[in-house]
Amino acid sequence: MSVARQVTLRCGEKLGYGAGDFGFNLYWTTIASFLAAFYTDVFGISAAAGTMLFVTKIVDAFTDPMMGMLADRTNTRFGKFRPYLLFAGVPMAAAAVLTFSTPEFDEGGKLIWADTTYTMMMLLYTVLNTPYSALSGVMTASSQERTTLISARFLFAFTAGALGTAGMLWVLAALGYVANEAQSGASQAGIALLQTVVPGLFALAAVFVAATYSLTAPRLAEIHNDLEQRHAG
Repeated sequence: MSVARQVTLRCGEKLGYGAGDFGFNLYWTTIASFLAAFYTDVFGISAAAGTMLFVTKIVDAFTDPMMGMLADRTNTRFGKFRPYLLFAGVPMAAAAVLTFSTPEFDEGGKLIWADTTYTMMMLLYTVLNTPYSALSGVMTASSQERTTLISARFLFAFTAGALGTAGMLWVLAALGYVANEAQSGASQAGIALLQTVVPGLFALAAVFVAATYSLTAPRLAEIHNDLEQRHAG
């Protein structure tokens, strides 16, 4: 029997893995719920934003499997998937800040800025989320343990989705945001700060927790030994 099959995951590893999806879903809820409104009501670009979002989704359809193949072929001293969690979190947060920034451009410049920053943000999200999703498959070979991991993940994801939607709406109202209307300068600044810094910090914290507690150094050694045994067999 392989080493990985003999190991029972610790509670900290399960919660650490699940916490990763808290950050990802708080990040994603902000994008899915408020980005279109941000582009039209705060940034002031036209309905072409909808077409831009659709095109980026088409790009995602190709980048997701490509990222999966790249991660599967990655072999480092940190493991196969963990390096992406360790090193892509800060760039993803920076991309979110740029996406929700409001530079003073003309209509064409704003569209180019929005398209470039949003596409970059989604690419970096893919770089992080795809390896994260694959972690459960290498943390343990036990189907029961994997079920526990997925359960923890979806518990955190549901909590983040609820907080991200209801909590963000409440805070936006407190900042003076009014849907379908031009926003004041103070409202724009507050909204941009809220929608970038808060989810970004949560995402970074959750990625750190997942990277630290999901695969410790002993765990990486055990998985490495398990993979060598499978290849030898």
